[in-house]
Amino acid sequence: MHDIRTIRDTPAAFDAALSRRGIAPVSAEILAIDESRRAAILAAETAQAEANKAAKDVGAAKAAGNDAEFERLRALVADKKAQIATLTEQAKAEDARLQDLLIALPNLPDPSIPDGKDEADNVEIRRYGTPRTMDFAPLEHYDIPAIRPGMDFETAAKLSGSRFVLLSGAVARLHRALAQFMLDTHVEDHGLLETITPVMVREEMMYGTGQLPKFGEDSYQTTNGWWLIPTAEVTLTNIVNGLTLDETDLPRRYVAHTQCFRSEAGSAGRDTSGMLRQHQFEKVEMVSITAPEDSAAEHTAMTRRAEVILEKLDLPYRTVVLCAGDMGAGATKTHDIEVWLPGQNTYREISSVSVCGDYQARRMNARFKPTDGGKPQFVHTLNGSGLAVGRTLIAVVENGQQADGSVDLPAVLHPYLRGKTRITASGDLA
Repeated sequence: MHDIRTIRDTPAAFDAALSRRGIAPVSAEILAIDESRRAAILAAETAQAEANKAAKDVGAAKAAGNDAEFERLRALVADKKAQIATLTEQAKAEDARLQDLLIALPNLPDPSIPDGKDEADNVEIRRYGTPRTMDFAPLEHYDIPAIRPGMDFETAAKLSGSRFVLLSGAVARLHRALAQFMLDTHVEDHGLLETITPVMVREEMMYGTGQLPKFGEDSYQTTNGWWLIPTAEVTLTNIVNGLTLDETDLPRRYVAHTQCFRSEAGSAGRDTSGMLRQHQFEKVEMVSITAPEDSAAEHTAMTRRAEVILEKLDLPYRTVVLCAGDMGAGATKTHDIEVWLPGQNTYREISSVSVCGDYQARRMNARFKPTDGGKPQFVHTLNGSGLAVGRTLIAVVENGQQADGSVDLPAVLHPYLRGKTRITASGDLA
């Protein structure tokens, strides 16, 4: 959500910023609706003042026995009341138009990010590790002999349809171990507050973080109106929905491991093989709530927390800053972390870490009281995957695959697997 005062003060700059996302100038339309709304409000206030004065004069006219004046003033009061009702409804209608327009617009890109239309224009800012040289042709995760027994797409399709998977045995244990390892690292090493949240939310919570109204087709809604969360960003960020915090309570840093649900509307034909893009998946999500002056540093720190997970797993990755045309609607700046997948011979996104400024806070009316006693301000919100569990599993098994079909597992996971270090070619932990 955008501040209408900023648009009034700097309409050209507002349009220029949105043009970096490929959006045509919209400030003139916004300001016209805003002017109409304000004019209706002013006219209603003027009519109310006139009605109040006439109401006082009615009594005086009656006391003076001036029946003609009494009747004129009484009719004037009735007429003003009708005007007020009409003008109030007009103001409400214009305000609704204004809010609908503002809430559908994406966030303004940070001036520091690169221009561009899509992922081809993203800019790499660092790289970790060197992809392992294999003396055999690496396989994608679902073709590795060690993994095939525990990754069943056919049964999942029978149960639920396409883009679901049934994990069992060693693969299921590896998936669980990865999630536990991520949580432990974020809680014990990074100081995040572990949180268990619902996976169904009220509609206003989806509005709060920006999934609605524009991206409703990407999510699932139940018959009684709840929405299944596409990410725990929705629940964790909305913890502060409607709250006014003390500045001393900031920053708040949360982490949660949840099921996530996405319809993947518009992604037909993309990543249909394997479990890279699923309707139901698990993710460890990080959310930070900060004061405005701290959000840039928090973005850097949050990105680093996600990178640490990959480094502990000894997985090569690169970090890129997204261009203006490739960012999600709610972000003002985003770092994508892309892990190396030998089976695809490329880097693929495994975490997206975004700072949203006060864009979500305005939608949620989430504020804080400054310690210096100034008026309440909107908080800044940040979110990032730490990490997507299924995609991390893919990276672990593809990077750990051996010529004989087995998979060597990262040392950091051995304690979570009761000392087991590998998955044999037959699919057993050993």
